[in-house]
Amino acid sequence: MIIADLHVHSRFSRATSPQITIENIEKWARIKGLDLIGTGDFSHPEWLEELRQKLNEEGGILRTPEGEISFILTNEVSLIYKEGKGRRVHLVLLAPSFEVVEQINEFFSRYARLDYDGRPMLGISCPELVENLMQISPQIEIIPAHIWTPWYGIFGSITGFDSMEEAFKDQVRHIHAFETGMSSDPEMNWQLSQLDKYAIISFSDSHSCWPWRLGREATIFDITKVDYKEIIKAIRNKKIAFTIETDPNYGKYHYDGHRLCNFSCSPEEAIKLNNICPVCKKPLTIGVLHRVHELADRPSGFKPKEGIPFKRLLPLHELIAKVLGLAMTTKRVWQEYNELTKNFGNELNVLLEAPLEKLAKVTKPKRAELIIKNREGKIKVNPGFDGKY
Repeated sequence: MIIADLHVHSRFSRATSPQITIENIEKWARIKGLDLIGTGDFSHPEWLEELRQKLNEEGGILRTPEGEISFILTNEVSLIYKEGKGRRVHLVLLAPSFEVVEQINEFFSRYARLDYDGRPMLGISCPELVENLMQISPQIEIIPAHIWTPWYGIFGSITGFDSMEEAFKDQVRHIHAFETGMSSDPEMNWQLSQLDKYAIISFSDSHSCWPWRLGREATIFDITKVDYKEIIKAIRNKKIAFTIETDPNYGKYHYDGHRLCNFSCSPEEAIKLNNICPVCKKPLTIGVLHRVHELADRPSGFKPKEGIPFKRLLPLHELIAKVLGLAMTTKRVWQEYNELTKNFGNELNVLLEAPLEKLAKVTKPKRAELIIKNREGKIKVNPGFDGKY
């Protein structure tokens, strides 16, 4: 099995850490327990040159000379166009080689300055993008990102569509999977029968390489060899063992609300309020849970026969910091984190595999019990809303 996080960013995207280097991504991917990670931002000329210089490519897989962690060339793009209303859609692209990336970038350069942002903003529609990329290479994979977020998801309440077919038109045949995003999980997406044909995958959309960001959501592919064609085949044929999801409440768009008014509510409460904020009397930002309810044709809790399993986990740093009542960057939290990951190999081993009795020998019993509660999905998380965790 291959543990992958294929939606990340470089330091050349907006709102990202300047500490994102290839060396740091590899270091923290190893500590987290990831086998395969996306490069992010292959459209940015400086980052692409860095990737070329430091990573060796073989069969669509890139590695440093040490070769512990594998990389795939990836990029998130932001499509901004008008179709009935203003549309803003984020898509994640996987590319099979530097040669193909050069052709993609040549196409992108007709619509945007590529040195401005690692996530380029293109004034073209979803079907136009897909059609042109498929002409470059049918091995490019196009994945709708965080599909429910209000402003940038395919199904977002503000700029989204009501179906994949509406968004991609005749090019929908080239869409094989979608990303849940932090504010939704497979169980929520199973409420829409129209999504049954797609693989459900999860990645972190990390804007830093710290372990509480990198790999916080991931996909475990049911394959044994890290190979680009095998990854693409796994996505297109749903060869996925399970996904790792944060609790949907953890996402910053799960509930309806107004961040500036510090007001949030459930979809049911929002409907009673006619979707109007009781503080400022302006329309609420409709969150992911509400939008899922609008489009659902199945009840909550429904599971299709071919539904791929998933595990809800909060990052280990979050747990340690919470129980200690400290910030995640403090020395004491790092000491505890390093001790656990050192004893069990990596963070995902701690979160998924380490038995209670062994955890209790490394950390205090209450913290060991909290790790097990996390594994069992028994930790309550207050819902995020309107861009606020």
